[in-house]
Amino acid sequence: MITRQRLAAGICALLATLTAGVAFPAGAVADETDSAASPKVELVLDVSGSMSARDIDGGSRMAAAKQAFNEVLDATPEEVQLGIRTLGANYHGNDRKTGCKDTAQLYPVGTLNRTEAKTAVATLTPTGWTPIGPALLKAADDLNGGDGTRRIVLISDGEDTCQPLDPCEVAREIAAKGIGLTIDTLGLVPDAKTRDQLSCIADATGGTYTSVQHKEELSDRVGQLVDRAADPVVTPVATEGTAQCSAAPTLKSGLYTDREEFGKQRFYRVDVNPGQELRASVSVGADREVNPDYGVLMRAVTVHGREIVRGEGTGNGRTDVISTGLRYPKAESDDDNAPAETVCLQITNSFSAASGVKTTPGLPLELTVDVVDGPGKASDVASFGLGRGWWLLGALVLTGFVAGLLWGWLSRWRLAVWRTN
Repeated sequence: MITRQRLAAGICALLATLTAGVAFPAGAVADETDSAASPKVELVLDVSGSMSARDIDGGSRMAAAKQAFNEVLDATPEEVQLGIRTLGANYHGNDRKTGCKDTAQLYPVGTLNRTEAKTAVATLTPTGWTPIGPALLKAADDLNGGDGTRRIVLISDGEDTCQPLDPCEVAREIAAKGIGLTIDTLGLVPDAKTRDQLSCIADATGGTYTSVQHKEELSDRVGQLVDRAADPVVTPVATEGTAQCSAAPTLKSGLYTDREEFGKQRFYRVDVNPGQELRASVSVGADREVNPDYGVLMRAVTVHGREIVRGEGTGNGRTDVISTGLRYPKAESDDDNAPAETVCLQITNSFSAASGVKTTPGLPLELTVDVVDGPGKASDVASFGLGRGWWLLGALVLTGFVAGLLWGWLSRWRLAVWRTN
């Protein structure tokens, strides 16, 4: 009887599972989720005329780039959606205005077909101008949508030739949008101007700059950057602080990004319930040349302006990021219905721009907010004020007492035996 009941239950469960599978196709749901969260990478390649120079391991810069692309395409993780964009690949003339619009998507960002991508790369020939700024703007549009990580890998051998659209300013504008897009740059020519420009582009978005002079270095570095896109990361949420606490946005636990003007302040609000602890930290990056000796101050204040706690950090120009943090435990209340306390986080910086440096957009700011349960009721302050070490002391005392009893008993026994003999 029991066996029959179990068999019937198993058949019912199987039928229910099959019915659910028909009603909600598992493959379709999984595909949609994976697509939404898939990491995206776009390789942006400089195909300007200077890429025909033969100074990388006896071959041309273009040949080295093609080899690197082929190797990277073979090794790209399946979960990564990859695309390829070119700059300076199609216009052969001398009209600057036309040449500075020469950027095109060679292979769309999506599921990778290695054969098609390689075929597209094989057709490239060094041709025209170097419109890095316009290419970055278009690449940012190519990577829009989805919740996964987004990364641009720019490979170039020279400065942008389409000023006044400064590619460094373009990178700052992309970072200011708070879309979590990172730009990594690789320079094929180790001259100071190229290095400075490509470094500035990378720094503005939290990316990296690498100077490359050999084929293997180029292949290895591009491969590392594509693989890194598949690593899980926390994408900051864009927010906008205010000059006054009363109008500030209310933040939950999480990672946030904002922009703060030179020498200005930003306010954010956080609700802290009785028995909880607020932990907050902030990092402000100097993404352009600034004067030495600067600082950042983070204060937790009440809505009436009374300071609760503060954290501060200072710098002297040796680092381009400065951080500080604070902790505020809210005491428990006997009233179970006690309201949450609104804490205003005030962030102030004392950066000043160097001569001739633009002050807009503001400096990139990354804010971490964590509201957790506060520490318990003095569980570490135990009997006799001995703290957590009381149990160890008690164990030592008990061990000594038992050892003394045993030693005394053995001594008396030995004495009794001696007298008997």
